[in-house]
Amino acid sequence: MSVHSDTLQPLVALPNPDQPPSETVLLPVSQERVLKAVGTLDELAQNMLEKSGIPGLAISVVYKGEKIYAEGFGKRAAGSEKKVDPDTVFLLASLSKPVGATVVATQVEKGRIGWDSPVREFLPWFDMGTPWVSDQVTVGDLYSHKSGLPDHAGDDLEDLGYDRRTILERLALLPKHSFRTHYAYTNFGLTAAAEAVAVSAGTDWASLADQTIYSPLGMTSTSSRHADYMAQENRAAGHMKTDRGYIVTDLRQPDAQSPAGGVSSSANDMALWMQMVLNEGMVGDNKVLEKAALLPAVSPQTIIGGPRSMNARTSTYGYGFGLDVRPTGRVKLSHSGAFTLGASTTLALVPDLDLGIVVLSNAAPSGVPEAIAASFLDRVELGMDSRDWLSGYSKIMAQLTAPVGSLVELEKPKDPEPPRATNAYLGHYENAYFGSAYVEVEEGDLVLRLGPKNQELKMKHWNGDVFSVQPFSENQPAGSKSQVRFTWDANSGEARMVIEHLNSEGLGAFERIL
Repeated sequence: MSVHSDTLQPLVALPNPDQPPSETVLLPVSQERVLKAVGTLDELAQNMLEKSGIPGLAISVVYKGEKIYAEGFGKRAAGSEKKVDPDTVFLLASLSKPVGATVVATQVEKGRIGWDSPVREFLPWFDMGTPWVSDQVTVGDLYSHKSGLPDHAGDDLEDLGYDRRTILERLALLPKHSFRTHYAYTNFGLTAAAEAVAVSAGTDWASLADQTIYSPLGMTSTSSRHADYMAQENRAAGHMKTDRGYIVTDLRQPDAQSPAGGVSSSANDMALWMQMVLNEGMVGDNKVLEKAALLPAVSPQTIIGGPRSMNARTSTYGYGFGLDVRPTGRVKLSHSGAFTLGASTTLALVPDLDLGIVVLSNAAPSGVPEAIAASFLDRVELGMDSRDWLSGYSKIMAQLTAPVGSLVELEKPKDPEPPRATNAYLGHYENAYFGSAYVEVEEGDLVLRLGPKNQELKMKHWNGDVFSVQPFSENQPAGSKSQVRFTWDANSGEARMVIEHLNSEGLGAFERIL
């Protein structure tokens, strides 16, 4: 059967023939549709607060170069009467990455450094474990998470209180994936790249961010220093979920990974930043950065995960930005941020619509920010929610706050093997990656002390030479229950202990030296 072209009727508005096919989107969205979706945000946010129980959140929306919505909901702190407003300052967590990418772009524009510049040109001490990779790894490799470092490399050292330089130096000791072939999300890999950028500019990262992005945009409540966040009067405290609901923690201090997770900002300030990105570096007639320097950051640089079917769209990552294709065919630039100790955030930018939304919350990962943003974009493009986004995202985020350790929810054996005499376990233990550990006696019980924070873990006998500990940190959420296992060398008789929750990369063995 043949069909003549003159009998075909267009189902959608035909595109501008001068527009490149790769930039063509055939499903139109009117301004009326956008404004109607914005009009549902108050109710949407209130419903999400009630369903989730999180204390507070703030939202801003920008459209066609203007901020068209900014509101706060709930309380800055559980038990407080102080309300969240659009100027309330939140921890951004990993929204710091796309913000930081725009800082890097300003220096790329100036020619001080390039996305393809080897990090060692500026940090000669930086070591990836092998000479060739150490010499070749670039700012872009680290900003796109394809350097070969393992997932969240160095975060465990941050939990123990090590400073930025020490953590970056010890990345050399970690086992690596193949260079430039594997996506693995790393806060401290990206931080190393940012450090190189700061050195190229002759200043520290926090000052560079303020000089190049925050101050020029008028982001007066935004900082890359944690002390500035803590000093804000209008500040949203961090919260952790417990059996009694959300409680204030304020335990997260992310200065060591500031370029990756240490920015604090407000919904109003983030609206200024979104406008600049959507306008390709311009704010009104003022140029903050060159489009050519920004474009690589918002372009695919690595594949996050392969598609599960031939029909699936592939998620990619640029330099600090996540990139997806919406069901409507529009490109979405996005990122989320999460601290298990009290922050959950997201942003989504749709360049074709000149539209952006940011959602900031003051609670551990809940799925609420992501669900609000996803519902909003559905309502803009489709006129309705395509699914129950909160149900889906809350299940994903629950994995981040789930307790870790092989002993979680297990009871001590009823007839355990007895331990050795207490003195057999005491001493000073060393590990090249994690540093010193001390097993001591306190009020008759064994205690394990770790890192510069002198993190104290009470050791309870489990079975034989195995003891249970209950670590609590950003990467070991409340309820975690791990084991410490002691062994003795058959020849020297020296003690060795393996700390399970520090052994994800096989580096959790400590040798006793005293």
